[in-house]
Amino acid sequence: MIGVLGGMGPLATVDFFSKLVSQTPAKVDADHVPVLIQSDPRIPPRPAAILGEGRSPLPELLIGRDRLILAGATALVMPCNTAHFWYPNLVKGCAVPFLSIVDASVNELSPLADAGSTVGIIATRATLAAQIFDQVLVRSGYQVMLPSETVMDKLVLPGIELVKAGDTFRAGQRIEEAVQALLNQGARAVILACTETPLALDAIQSPLRAHCVDSTAALARSCVAWWQSQQAGSKSPQP
Repeated sequence: MIGVLGGMGPLATVDFFSKLVSQTPAKVDADHVPVLIQSDPRIPPRPAAILGEGRSPLPELLIGRDRLILAGATALVMPCNTAHFWYPNLVKGCAVPFLSIVDASVNELSPLADAGSTVGIIATRATLAAQIFDQVLVRSGYQVMLPSETVMDKLVLPGIELVKAGDTFRAGQRIEEAVQALLNQGARAVILACTETPLALDAIQSPLRAHCVDSTAALARSCVAWWQSQQAGSKSPQP
């Protein structure tokens, strides 16, 4: 059973669960991945903590992690990119596997971008400042491109705020323009490294989705693959 450390934000958690269901090749109910979901919007804001403007959410994240494990989770995921700043702390001492949204997203780049090409990142300012994706991208052979400050201030951050406020259509117009700006500057592909941003592009049915890695969907597919591998292993004949 996979435990979901969610609520950051709630709509992104709903989107993750929906994609987990849709990405599972199920014929009957029992074929789906069993999940436990904690959706706690009271977890302190992640961007503020990273930028030194608020308290760390780590204590609450650790409580949520342990609560899910105690409830029976045999693996964990966290559908929030910015919160992966604390991923090393959450993995430390964790009794079960903790799948990474960063690894899952970068692993899906190869159909869109050859090794050595430039990959853009759409994310919160804190995610970019903390370079949460940078090392994994560089290690995988990619070059990193970030939005300009103007694009961040006028498009990305307002777009994320609009999704959190439930206005996904207006958010989509802004996020689409931000993605296009990166593509115009030479990015071969763009990682939607904030779980609000796929919701925005989906709301306007943006054709630019074809050039983007949806971090939420990537994590969902990673979960399906992990669960199926566990099921296959449990069915292997015993020596």
